[in-house]
Amino acid sequence: MRALLCGLAALTLALAQPAAATEAEKKTLRYAFRVAETGFDPAKINDLYSRVITPHIFEALVGYDHLARPVKLKPLTTTELPTPSEDFKVWTARIRPGIYFQDDPAFGGKPRELTAADYAYAWKRFADPKNASPAWTTMEAWKISGLKAAREAAKAGKKPFDYDAPMRGLQVLDRYTLRIELDESVPYFLQEIALSDLFGAVAREVVEAAGDDTMARPVGTGPFMLKQWRRGSLIVLEKNPGYRERFYEAEPAADDAEGQALLAQFKGRRIPMIDRVEISILAEDQPRWLSFLGGEQDFIERVPEAFTLVAAPGGQLAPNLAKQNMRLHRTLGSDIFLMFFNMEDPIVGGLAPEQVALRRAISLGMDTEREIRLARRGQAIPAQGNFPPHTSAYRADLKSNMSEFSPAKAKALLDTYGYRDADGDGCRDAPGGGPLKLVMATTPEGIQREIDDLFNKDMKRIGLCIPFHTAKWPEQLKAARNGKVQMWMVAYSSALLDGSSAASRLASSHAGGNNISRFKHPEADALYARIRLLPDGPERAALFERLTHIGNAYMPYKFKGHRFHMDIEREQLRGYRRPIVWQNWWEYVDIDPTKVPK
Repeated sequence: MRALLCGLAALTLALAQPAAATEAEKKTLRYAFRVAETGFDPAKINDLYSRVITPHIFEALVGYDHLARPVKLKPLTTTELPTPSEDFKVWTARIRPGIYFQDDPAFGGKPRELTAADYAYAWKRFADPKNASPAWTTMEAWKISGLKAAREAAKAGKKPFDYDAPMRGLQVLDRYTLRIELDESVPYFLQEIALSDLFGAVAREVVEAAGDDTMARPVGTGPFMLKQWRRGSLIVLEKNPGYRERFYEAEPAADDAEGQALLAQFKGRRIPMIDRVEISILAEDQPRWLSFLGGEQDFIERVPEAFTLVAAPGGQLAPNLAKQNMRLHRTLGSDIFLMFFNMEDPIVGGLAPEQVALRRAISLGMDTEREIRLARRGQAIPAQGNFPPHTSAYRADLKSNMSEFSPAKAKALLDTYGYRDADGDGCRDAPGGGPLKLVMATTPEGIQREIDDLFNKDMKRIGLCIPFHTAKWPEQLKAARNGKVQMWMVAYSSALLDGSSAASRLASSHAGGNNISRFKHPEADALYARIRLLPDGPERAALFERLTHIGNAYMPYKFKGHRFHMDIEREQLRGYRRPIVWQNWWEYVDIDPTKVPK
């Protein structure tokens, strides 16, 4: 029997060889995510790793010049950048004819052209209560005329959302023209809609045919299409064979040596230049690093913190890696890592003095600089407030109490507001007596275990005993969105360069969405409303500064730091440049098959 099985295995291998050879001929980009995706329906996702996939499948009306620094917006599926009215309330977008969706059985074997109605439908899906979109608060803030009312009508009547009802805010003037009307001026609206990961067009036929399985059936007009998906394990995309003629074009600054070199190398090439992308999910740092070193990956996005000193001692690529013609990219990300408190939780939430004191004591007791030095191997800078680098509200010169570390002050605050160790067990109790029931949500990744260990020591130093509840990232995210997590450490990557996006973290209108802490404060809401209406300038900068002060004072978040991202590409990968706020980049890189390890 064993001989027979071996013979069958050999026959199977022989039969598989021609197909394997065909796959080997394809230009394939291989790398790994450190966290699992949740799915690929733009209206139902908000996690970073799913949003790395979706902008390669879907396309927004506009996008970013891949090489321009400072950034520039440019048309993507439109003939020109959408034009605003004088008051920035009405925007007109004209779709370029001849753009087609990827093939899908829902189209009945016929090419399906992109139209203005596809964007109107896609955006309405965020308002449909059935989809429970985590990005609804973002779109709600655009104030598209009639969109919120349509959502409320569906909720009140407990009936399906009416996609066909006329809507003042989303008018399809003709096959290729979309008129967008807002209730308020939004001068930076083009930045809002330039997110292909969320706001690309979808085809109604596909969504309706997919039913409850839209997460696994993404069909857009983008350069890549989903070929295979094993949840939390493997994601495979292939070049869209019907993708329109599009060529590598960019406008890097004249003094941007890297950008100019990339433009010289690729200008005029038809994109995408690669045939296939294979993404594995490797949550543990060591397997991901060893997989890259072993040649199983062409690229490592964000070298695990535990290996940064091995990969790049002194900030320079290690000699053994340089000898293999690898290239290092080290950039300060437009992101922020933080700890949030659920402001609806009766213990750590609320605006009562003793609740504010507890949050501020936890903040003062956290040695963030030690976390950066030890767990993050120095690859971050301390945060002073809510706004990430590269955004319009960020101030590199700001110094605030957010980064202060003082166990003595933390203990004094806790003592003053009644958080004392009444029973002598080494753990402070709640004011008035009884156990102080605190719990920190966490995930099982290696770097997070290091951070948790440091946090635990910090809290014990000030007399707080905080156990951890461990679950996988998607599970914790779902619980956090539903207000079921008391405290959690997460990171946010900027979606907009305009500071309004980060400002929404302190706006009650975004509670459960970008405002994951569910912070509610009248002055913060008023500031956010004014910020949205103003262009950049001194008045707006003053509002950002005041909002920072409120966030730091009430401490719904402990803003910890901003990360340096260290990416390494093997010699076969050409053209990589880390995007600033957008997520799509695969179409701008190439693979040299002669350099791929055999």
